[in-house]
Amino acid sequence: MAGLLALAVGACPALGAGDVEETGSIPIAAGTERPDGRNWSGEDGASGHPLMTAAAIRAAAADFPNCIERMWPLAAKQRISRASFERLTAGLTPELRIMDLLDSQPEFTKAIWDYLDILVNDRRVSRGREMLAKYAAQFEAAERAYGVDRYIIAAIWGVETDYGAIGGDRPVLRSTATLACVGRRQRYFRDEFIAALDIINRGDVKPDRLVGSWAGAFGPTQFMPTAFKRYAVDGDHDGRRDVIDSMADLVASTANNLNKTGWQTGETWGYEVVVPANLDFMLADKSKIMTVRDWERHGIVRAGGQPFPRPNDRAFLLVPAGVQGPGFLMLPNFRVIMRYNPSEAYALAIGHLADRLRGGGPFVQDWPRYERVLTRAERLELQQLLERHGHDVGEPDGRLGAKTREALRDFQARIGRVPDGFASAGVLERLRSGR
Repeated sequence: MAGLLALAVGACPALGAGDVEETGSIPIAAGTERPDGRNWSGEDGASGHPLMTAAAIRAAAADFPNCIERMWPLAAKQRISRASFERLTAGLTPELRIMDLLDSQPEFTKAIWDYLDILVNDRRVSRGREMLAKYAAQFEAAERAYGVDRYIIAAIWGVETDYGAIGGDRPVLRSTATLACVGRRQRYFRDEFIAALDIINRGDVKPDRLVGSWAGAFGPTQFMPTAFKRYAVDGDHDGRRDVIDSMADLVASTANNLNKTGWQTGETWGYEVVVPANLDFMLADKSKIMTVRDWERHGIVRAGGQPFPRPNDRAFLLVPAGVQGPGFLMLPNFRVIMRYNPSEAYALAIGHLADRLRGGGPFVQDWPRYERVLTRAERLELQQLLERHGHDVGEPDGRLGAKTREALRDFQARIGRVPDGFASAGVLERLRSGR
């Protein structure tokens, strides 16, 4: 995954590695933070994790130099010399403000249609076409070498950082060191910190240029340090893999990432479809994969009346706004985009922006913009009420994942509503009524 887009259907920061929910309501745009500076609040984190109590954060911060030293053996395994390790870590201090961001619960959320409006609009389409023309040689070379559609690469660039305008300005080394030593995700970020050290030690990116989001994602398409190590390539053949200042390296590395995670050359990501109200919505699940021809037998038709070009393609059905909104048949390349950032909303934005850059139009069907999006507290309440009605939602956390949607579909079917799994205010009220 390259980054953490401000997306997280209720989750993370400006483009990086974070817990991401599925479609539903989505946080605000990439690179955005609350306007309260960079000082830690001094409060317990919202997650309730024992490592996110104020006392645990203070204790970990006090132990920060020792924590850095304990990671020396990991750095040595990457052939980083002791002298380089000491030079690169000298003077490092934790940025505790990151703890508030790690455990933040956005004060407002956005519906998927509002999220798409932000990321896929005429201005971003126009700018993307300018970038495709300006760097046509680099996109052509990457497309030829890795078999990945140039429009998808440009869409990732546009969604992640608005073509480099909002990539973040925090030193990656400090951010990953902080998260490796403080808070609830230390094990994950130890690898990211060591990878960041290695990137600088190898000379791929200069230390003063290795800046990004608070979670450590960097560059216009937001590589995490470990993803950089796996997928970055030297597209301009200058001996360095620089995804920040070299367009050839950036485009080739992003293409290589998608290629190595299963991109199928010459195929699209999916199709907007019209879903009949009498469909068995239990089929609208990532695990329910059928050929396009079989979906047609269930009454699914392509939006706008166009035929499906390859009826034997295998796809799953996504209905992010339930029966009231557009549906989508998702092909294998959609899952590849989700490996870049594991959110259905994110992958849908990438696919749709790519189509717009290619010359396609907006979605044919309307979103149910009249529906009020549930707050995180209301989503948590909905899960708790579903549990009281005997439905398994996993661990109630305010995030509407696959188990919650399945439980919601069961409840909707029980009360005689279309079981589309859409968490509407009406369904919440019905749960509250106890009927």
